[in-house]
Amino acid sequence: MSLLIAKEITTVSKIKTQPQPAINVDKDEVFKEFRDRVDGTLDAGRPGPIARQHARGYRSARENLEDLCDPDSFLEYGQLAVAAQRQRRDFDDLKINTAADGIITGLAKINGDLFDEDDSKVVVIINDYTVLAGTQGVFHHKKLDTAIELAHELRRPVVMYTEGGGGRPGDTDYELTLDVSSFATWASLAGRVPTIAVNNGYCFAGNAALFGCADVTIATKTSWIGMAGPAMIEGGGMGVYKPTEIGPIDVQTRNGVVDIVARDEADATRLARQVLSYFQGPVDDWRCLDQSKLWDLMPADRRYTYKVRRIIEALADVDSFTEIRPDYGKGIITGFLRIEGKPFGLICNDCQHLGGAIDSEGSLTGARFLDLCSNFSLPVLCLVDTPGFMVGPDSEVEGAVRKMSDLMIAGARLKSPMVAIVLRKGYGLGAIAMTGGSFARPVYTASWPSGEFGAMGLEGAVHLGFKKELEAAKTPAEKDALFNKLLNAMYERGKATTAATYLEIDAVIDPADTRKVVLQAIG
Repeated sequence: MSLLIAKEITTVSKIKTQPQPAINVDKDEVFKEFRDRVDGTLDAGRPGPIARQHARGYRSARENLEDLCDPDSFLEYGQLAVAAQRQRRDFDDLKINTAADGIITGLAKINGDLFDEDDSKVVVIINDYTVLAGTQGVFHHKKLDTAIELAHELRRPVVMYTEGGGGRPGDTDYELTLDVSSFATWASLAGRVPTIAVNNGYCFAGNAALFGCADVTIATKTSWIGMAGPAMIEGGGMGVYKPTEIGPIDVQTRNGVVDIVARDEADATRLARQVLSYFQGPVDDWRCLDQSKLWDLMPADRRYTYKVRRIIEALADVDSFTEIRPDYGKGIITGFLRIEGKPFGLICNDCQHLGGAIDSEGSLTGARFLDLCSNFSLPVLCLVDTPGFMVGPDSEVEGAVRKMSDLMIAGARLKSPMVAIVLRKGYGLGAIAMTGGSFARPVYTASWPSGEFGAMGLEGAVHLGFKKELEAAKTPAEKDALFNKLLNAMYERGKATTAATYLEIDAVIDPADTRKVVLQAIG
């Protein structure tokens, strides 16, 4: 050992053996400081910002948190964080006005009265508009990343409230660059755990990106959602706009950005709990309407339309149907429901829109929803009543070939079981796409007695297949009589009871037995 090293060891040894002065801690003072810091993050400790939020007619972030989560179940992460602005602001100011750095994150139980403890655990993320307009700063992103990573590791669903203005330019303690992982980690949850985004008020830029990546998006009527807010739009030389001119709710429902519209934050929170429940599993308590009334909902005249949502609501457990995207892709209805407490995804044609023909928007809606059900093992109930895909030059302008094929692809890769019930028309490629690419694809394909089948609509088939015979008719009356005769013959060949004899379908069922058949089919 060298002399120098030995000397250093001796010096360190002497330092360690010297007595150190005692540090007396005032336990009461330390606890008070802790209590004051925690209370300062709560609404009661921040009366000014909370009052301003209430003046807008909105709830605070913690009021939404309390309404969403089961009582006393929330475990918060990073509650004492403040904005990274200590170089330019007093810490007492930061404690009040940048509480939790504008985002509340943690683990909680939701719907614990319906599901066991394991199934009810959820990651909760609530952006707080009372903090710097809900913008995203340094510690905000770190807390967000931690919450998302928690969802990854624990495989827990996430409910996120997204109100806020996007990136924050005012953080001075650190250099915030584009090297943030929040958006990648959040997007990577797709297909791994269910994600539900809830919005009220302004949601721009980064916050809107988070909103749009969610599996299910819920927004109040007082929501404005856009990939850029007024400042960014003006800065890009694209004009001056009020925030209420950017992505209002009527626009974002028609274009499919918003899946479900809520009246207000309380209604949005109720809907978030309800949508989450479909991914949490079956429930024990349920009731249904008198199923013998179902057949009465189908009109006797096959040419008449009907309100298929009345059939859906009658089939489903009472108050269990939640529709997704009602104003986009209207020809296909998608949503969640329960049958005897068991959750299902629903895809259904609406004969009151384009006669049930499937257009490009409807195809995209159906494909996206089938992927969602497949990702999280939700069985699919398919109610078919379509004359096929929408055709014509205008349809092709919309990219029909690609978009309609996407519905086929989504059905082909569906991993969860599908049960198909043909309510009336099951024609052509559209009916095939509705049933996963083939009538043989579902675990069970049945029809109500009103079902009718063919390569295309019967009327069109008669016009095309017997064009010469119809043109040869000498009078309009003779032509009409021949047309009706040919149509009736074709209907007899394509009606449900005939199709079943050729094993085109597995069965023809009494509508009153639909619920029982669906449950038997999925086992």
